[in-house]
Amino acid sequence: MSWSTREIAELAGTSLRAVRHYHEVGLLEEPERRVNGYKQYGVPHLVRLLRIKRLVDLGFSLNQIAETVDEGEHPGRALRTLDAELAATVERLQRARLELTTLIEQRAPADLPAELTPGEATVLSKTDRSLLLVMARLMNGEQLQTYGALVRNLPAHPVNQEFDELSADAGEHIRQDLVERMVPYLRWLRQDHPDLPDLYTAVSKGKKIIRETMETVLHELYNPAQLDVLHRAHVIVDGSTQPRPGRNATELR
Repeated sequence: MSWSTREIAELAGTSLRAVRHYHEVGLLEEPERRVNGYKQYGVPHLVRLLRIKRLVDLGFSLNQIAETVDEGEHPGRALRTLDAELAATVERLQRARLELTTLIEQRAPADLPAELTPGEATVLSKTDRSLLLVMARLMNGEQLQTYGALVRNLPAHPVNQEFDELSADAGEHIRQDLVERMVPYLRWLRQDHPDLPDLYTAVSKGKKIIRETMETVLHELYNPAQLDVLHRAHVIVDGSTQPRPGRNATELR
C-alpha cells in the first residue's frame, strides 16, 4: 500500500507544507512516483515522518533532528542540550509573567522594563520614554534598580514641561532663564540620589559604544536649543566643561 503526500501528512499529523520542507532540507527522502507522476509514499516514509514529528513536538530544531534522527543509540547529549534550552525558555517566560502581573496591577507602560515603572506622580513625555527605553538596554541590573528609584519618585516640576516645549529657535534670554531655574532642580535631584551611577560604568557593553549610542539618541530626540540648555545646566552642576548626557539627561526629567 502507498499513500499520497496529503494522505501521509494526515497520517503523521503534520502538514503538506511540512512534508515538502522536510524533502527540501534532506530530512525525508523523495519517494518514487506513480505512472501518473504522483508521489507514492511507503511505510518507511511514514515511520521516518513520525520520528521527525515526534522530535519536532519535543522542541528539537530541524538541525538537531538531522543529527539525531538516524542515531541507533539514545541521543542523550542532544536531549540534555534541548532540556537546558527549554529550562531557559521556561525561566524567561516565568519572568515575563511576573512582569506582566506588575504591569497589570500598577497600570504601568508595557514598553518600559518593570524596574523603570514610573510612580503615580511621575509624568513621562514621549521623549522621556524613548530615552529611558534606550538607556534600559544599556544598563546593567544594578543600574536599572537605582535609576528605577529615581523614575518612581521623580516629582513634577515646571522646568520639565518648559524644557519639553522649548523650540529649536529659542532666544538666548529664554535659554539662559531656563538654565538658571533648572540648576537648583538638578542639584536637588543629585542630593536626593547621591548614589546614582554613571551609565558609562556598564563596561560590559563598552564605554565607547554606550557613549556613541547615547550621543546619537540625544541628538535625535532633542533639538539644538534643548541640547544647549542641557549642556549649560550640567556644566554648572558638574563643575566641569564636559556634559555627561548618559546620566544627566535622565536627571532632568
